[in-house]
Amino acid sequence: MSKKKTPSFEDSLAELEQLVSLLEQDNISLEDSLKSFERGVNLTRECQKALQDAEQKIQILITKNGTPTLEPYTDE
Repeated sequence: MSKKKTPSFEDSLAELEQLVSLLEQDNISLEDSLKSFERGVNLTRECQKALQDAEQKIQILITKNGTPTLEPYTDE
């Protein structure tokens, strides 16, 4: 049994952009619209998960009172 490889964030985002363009067309059927919308929702969830995972990994190791502690990354 082969395991599906998860597409990269960039690939998922590119596919999502293509789906948005497709959905903006006037000549798409209702059935195709629903399939594209459903795929878009799934891609959005995958992208959000990838961003959450990346945010959790972005932590800075700071030494306080000689003890290393992890603090969330801030853009300040």
